[in-house]
Amino acid sequence: MTFSTPFYPGAEVALACDDVNFCAIASILRQETGIILPPGNNSLVVSRLIKHLRKLKISSFREYVSWVEDPANELDRAKMISSLTTNTTHFFREEYHFDYLAEHVINDLKRIAGVGGRVRLWSAGCSSGEEVYSLAATLLYHWPEIVLADVRILATDISIDALAAAKEARYSREKLASVPAAIRSLMLQDASPSDDTVTMPDAIRKLVSVRYLNFMEPWPTKGPFHVIMCRNVAIYMDDVVQEHIFTGLFDQLAPEGVLFIGHSERLPSELSKKVVLVDRTTFRRV
Repeated sequence: MTFSTPFYPGAEVALACDDVNFCAIASILRQETGIILPPGNNSLVVSRLIKHLRKLKISSFREYVSWVEDPANELDRAKMISSLTTNTTHFFREEYHFDYLAEHVINDLKRIAGVGGRVRLWSAGCSSGEEVYSLAATLLYHWPEIVLADVRILATDISIDALAAAKEARYSREKLASVPAAIRSLMLQDASPSDDTVTMPDAIRKLVSVRYLNFMEPWPTKGPFHVIMCRNVAIYMDDVVQEHIFTGLFDQLAPEGVLFIGHSERLPSELSKKVVLVDRTTFRRV
């Protein structure tokens, strides 16, 4: 990759990230987030971070590493982490989780709310919001009276850019193609047929609170949660960090609460006697 006109002197050099600087960036990422960036992903680092170098007018990754290692540049280090941790997501990803929620969980939540109980759900690793709004829309569709109950959904992520998108709750119409038709109509109720982008309706957004959370830092969560979705978050972390995350989630799961994880993830063996597998990558606390 080259530019016909360098955006600053030495720009061509900035487009290459050698193994030394790649390892330094990977080390920061692992220390800050627990995420392992496998060797050989130098080009990914370049593609994700080159905009930051351009903005900072930094001419090499060696200089960039020195910059983000400086405690005075904490915000730029956070932006780097945000760029390297933004993952692919879409509405109703792994739809069978939402099917299980509708068929086996919502009635339980109704009973809790019906006797004045507080109902809490958590989208842990919400990315740009598609997951949490899929969750909120499913609840609202199957439980219209939810607006009268004490029900809240916490949405957390480590990426400040993803959190900004989740708070805005505005998406291209084509992203809703994977949403079941009836629930898609609910999501589109405030949109005009000619709108290329749509904002989630207030009734859906009011169920959701979006917050920053880094699993490697103290968790500002209270619980207990009746439903936790933590899917494809721990997949690039080592066994120690995965155990830390899933054990921490379990500790905040209500009795008989449900935990959804990603299809490539596994719970640590220590939890095997504390949960029961009730569906694909779906566990209920016992």
